[in-house]
Amino acid sequence: MRVTQSGLGLDLNLLLALDVLLEESSVSRAAARLHLSEPAMSRTLGRIRKALGDPVLVRAGRTMVPTPHALAVQGEVRAVVERARALFLAGGRVDLETLTRTFTVLAHDSFAAAVGAALLRRTAREAPGVRLRFLTESHVDLPVLREGVADLELGVIDSRSPEVRTEHLFDDRMLGVVRRGHPLLRGRISARRFAAGEHLTVSRRGRLEGPVDAALAERGLSRRVVAGIGSLAASLFVLRETDLIGLLASRTVPQAEALGLVTFEVPLDLPPLPVGLAWHPRHDADPAHVWLRGCARELLPG
Repeated sequence: MRVTQSGLGLDLNLLLALDVLLEESSVSRAAARLHLSEPAMSRTLGRIRKALGDPVLVRAGRTMVPTPHALAVQGEVRAVVERARALFLAGGRVDLETLTRTFTVLAHDSFAAAVGAALLRRTAREAPGVRLRFLTESHVDLPVLREGVADLELGVIDSRSPEVRTEHLFDDRMLGVVRRGHPLLRGRISARRFAAGEHLTVSRRGRLEGPVDAALAERGLSRRVVAGIGSLAASLFVLRETDLIGLLASRTVPQAEALGLVTFEVPLDLPPLPVGLAWHPRHDADPAHVWLRGCARELLPG
């Protein structure tokens, strides 16, 4: 397929190659993905540079990095490639056994821990040519679905963008978590005893307060948060070696128990955690993306 604008012919294959080159930041890895030789991939990169009037990828030590212009157009390139891929899939069907594609899933590390292994096993069984790339949530909110940086978001979806599709799956709940033998476990855990301990928060934005503090304040109580951390996995290792009190969602209890930690009911009225999926509307009719959403929907522990 060739798209012509202002007398310049652009081969859609160049857009596909550009998409893969920007994802891999490597001529050799892009060549392997597209089943081309490295010289052929280098020639393709040369054509892309000529068409865009930009180096696209430049050498930085032993690696290659995208130029600012390449980064600026990456989301648009990804969107065009995905729309073209969906357009040419006959009858909305996809042959999963021969599908070759990389899906980027945005999720808190707790979701990757809870569903990652099962999703990888399912992918290996049904679509062995598919690769999954899990990205952790950023400390700032970015339009990663709109820009094509991620294909699917899993977790507590707080996006209010009208251009993002969301699907609520279930409501999770928060539990307390401490090391085995923690003093808090000796006797009934009241709100006052819970508040009296030293606490560790988990927040991608670095927040040291949350719904727990609001619930404590309603009872005239407050807690002392001594540290915040952006990763649930890291927090569990910290909790295992200290007397800090942490929180986790019920779906991640197996990860805590695997480290010898003990979970308990928080003696507060905490709001539920609405867990769901989010994606950009351009993926609505993409059968491969429909398959991915179905896998996530079935595997997420509800």
